[in-house]
Amino acid sequence: MDVLDKIKAPVAADMKRFREAFCETLYHDNPMLEQVVEHLLRAPGKQVRPLLVLLSARTVGAVNDNVIRVALALEMLHTASLVHDDVVDESDRRRGLPSVNALFSNQVAVLAGDFILSKALECAAQTGDVRIVQCIAQLGQSLADGELLQLYHQDTEELSEGAYFEVVSHKTASLFSVCARLGVLAAGGTEREAERMAQYGKLVGICFQLRDDVFDYGTAEIGKPTAGDMREGKLTLPAIYAVNRSEDETMRLLALKVRRREASAGEIRQLTDFVISHGGLEYAQWHMKDMQGMADGLIDDSADSSVTKALHLLTAFVAERVI
Repeated sequence: MDVLDKIKAPVAADMKRFREAFCETLYHDNPMLEQVVEHLLRAPGKQVRPLLVLLSARTVGAVNDNVIRVALALEMLHTASLVHDDVVDESDRRRGLPSVNALFSNQVAVLAGDFILSKALECAAQTGDVRIVQCIAQLGQSLADGELLQLYHQDTEELSEGAYFEVVSHKTASLFSVCARLGVLAAGGTEREAERMAQYGKLVGICFQLRDDVFDYGTAEIGKPTAGDMREGKLTLPAIYAVNRSEDETMRLLALKVRRREASAGEIRQLTDFVISHGGLEYAQWHMKDMQGMADGLIDDSADSSVTKALHLLTAFVAERVI
């Protein structure tokens, strides 16, 4: 049994129920949508976010129908955001397969993303809980806000760690945080219990993003090519730290050129090598370990032991995963 299977063990039956409902909910007799959905289901990812919803629910109670609906809504919102992000970033790969926009067209990707988003809102509405609907609506705003902030910072000359973490908080961390919060609320937990798990989710989300940033410097196993972020004009924490710490004006100008998407492949490789040799990856990994420790400290060890063990394993998996 691998680590992810151990994490899923306390909610294995619930995850199976979620996966079946996910496929069923996305089904549509429109032939174009059917092709897009079939393509997306070929590589559904590890589904860490719905897993977090279910485990969070189990910290306070049982997985009921509303918990499943929340997991569906959030995974669909996440899926729609990825489809739309690939259009914005002009990405041609996602999880080792052609992106929807590359396989079909930008028009199909935008409309398919809109359809999936509408299904997410439908699942949220089916809970009958206005708190859940409002939270998911606010999450959609946060994801869009993060994407716009990222585009805004691409046009500035400032290389700021604060700006980086602001984007991460709006994009990756907010989704993990809402998964944990709504899992608790949907299972009947209190606002205080939900807030504690929301903070846990936020920290796990930041770890997840930092790990992705480190991957971009050394592996293509997760379905995107090495230095993919730089090719898309994104400067993540390793690059921001290395350039700022060195105070090398040549590298700073090169980093800004990369962010404007004006750098050649050779210049991107030059900046990548510079980041690696100047401690950028170690700095990001230090932050990951710090966030991992804080997240583990928020887990309520008085809950079901199998669930708390799974949450500790989840924190470690996100921060230490190799793919």
